[in-house]
Amino acid sequence: MNKQEIEYAIAELKSDYVRQQGDIEKLETTGHTKMVDKAEERLEQMEQRLAELNKKLAEL
Repeated sequence: MNKQEIEYAIAELKSDYVRQQGDIEKLETTGHTKMVDKAEERLEQMEQRLAELNKKLAEL
C-alpha cells in the first residue's frame, strides 16, 4: 500500500468506527446486550487495524 491508500483506509476505518459506536448506543438503549458484546468486539478489531495502518504510515 502506498501512503495515499493507507490514509484513505484510515479515514474509512474511522468513519466505520464512529458509525459502530452509534449503533452500540442504539443497541444499549433497546436492551440488546448480546448484540452490544459483538459490536464491541468489532470495535476492538477496528482499533487493532487502525493501529496497524498508523504503524505502516509512520514507516513510510
